[in-house]
Amino acid sequence: MESLGINNGTEFAPTSTYLNTASCGLLPRRAVEAVCALAVESGEGRPGGAGDFEVVDEARAAFARLVGVPDGRVATGGSVAVHAGLIAASLPSGAEVLAPEGEFASIVNPFVLRGDLKMRYAPLDELAAAVTPTTALVSFSAVQSADGRTADLPAVREAAAAHGARTLVDATQAVGWLPFDAGAYDYTVTGAFKWLLCPRGVSFLTVREEAQESLPPLHGGWLAAADTWHSTYGPLDRLAPDARRFDEPAAFLAYHGAAAALTLVEETGIDAIHAHDTALAARYRAGLAELGHTPVPGGSPIVSVPGLADRAPGLTRAGILTSARAGHLRTAFHLYNTEVDVDRILDVLSG
Repeated sequence: MESLGINNGTEFAPTSTYLNTASCGLLPRRAVEAVCALAVESGEGRPGGAGDFEVVDEARAAFARLVGVPDGRVATGGSVAVHAGLIAASLPSGAEVLAPEGEFASIVNPFVLRGDLKMRYAPLDELAAAVTPTTALVSFSAVQSADGRTADLPAVREAAAAHGARTLVDATQAVGWLPFDAGAYDYTVTGAFKWLLCPRGVSFLTVREEAQESLPPLHGGWLAAADTWHSTYGPLDRLAPDARRFDEPAAFLAYHGAAAALTLVEETGIDAIHAHDTALAARYRAGLAELGHTPVPGGSPIVSVPGLADRAPGLTRAGILTSARAGHLRTAFHLYNTEVDVDRILDVLSG
């Protein structure tokens, strides 16, 4: 099969009808090769086997280009929850955090577990209207994990600005298919192992310059220093002047794979991926309607059908990988999928 001009036999090698990118994206062949090469070097004790910080910076720079910010605004890490915990630690006691009802746990729990913050929730489509002068932070996903609904990003951004609230956007289910400007928000967090096709263990945090001074580099080791190689022992003299002060120690195998995977995303282009992914989702939605099923409304490549979660195991047995979330059958279409995949799942669902 071919997808977006990419020969799947060259870049991807799925052994199933893989419609589960919202859980985990497929690794491109070039990413697999990068991980394997480093693993071999490490096992053989070669000089490059420990991993390369320059490769981490290549991944940082590629992500920065994809979300439209300078790479000095990007910190590297391993998980969205750790990044969100850093932001939670920066809030004063009693601060109000507003989140959508049913939001993904990684950008809710770090604030809840503080124990001294005021949590407030609102329906996703009423989130902008729920922002008030008492709101310190709005924490929400650009695209909902459970059902693919897309937030009204401009409305929430404008409401937060009007009331002096900061914004934290989880872009995990967006970046890689949806054009996204991370510079429009105080903080963004992105787990890169889904739509960005990176290995697990790669997560990016973006921080506006004016927000960097208020964010404590709590897990800052020697990488948080302005002069890293002269700060390996003892207290650092000076923090890195940009978001690198928030870097976690890199999982090199994951980041070597990430640097390779992100070249494919950039070569293909977000606009092209967006058009491809959403066209497949639209075809699937139309087919579902013909079968008498009503998916959650929306236009994202994540399509969730209420009441069909129990069909996921049968689809797996038929070689079609989906997921069950919040009582829905969740399907996700990405650049390695084609119309053949859409028609196959519809055929199985038709019985």
